[in-house]
Amino acid sequence: MVSRKTSVVVDEELLAAVQAVLDTKTLKDTINSAFLEVLRAKAREEEVAALSTMNGMDLDDDEVMAGAWRN
Repeated sequence: MVSRKTSVVVDEELLAAVQAVLDTKTLKDTINSAFLEVLRAKAREEEVAALSTMNGMDLDDDEVMAGAWRN
């Protein structure tokens, strides 16, 4: 993992609210958890888009789906 030390001005009320949501205690943990949550949200958004368009999915391929069902 590559990391960097930096200084930022943080809104303490916003930090406290986010810490409560993410159940984190330190500023570092809160920032890292928030970053991960943003990436997870983006991944979910991309999955929903792929499923709604079937883009890159084999679910409409009869040959693939024939092996998916078990009797």
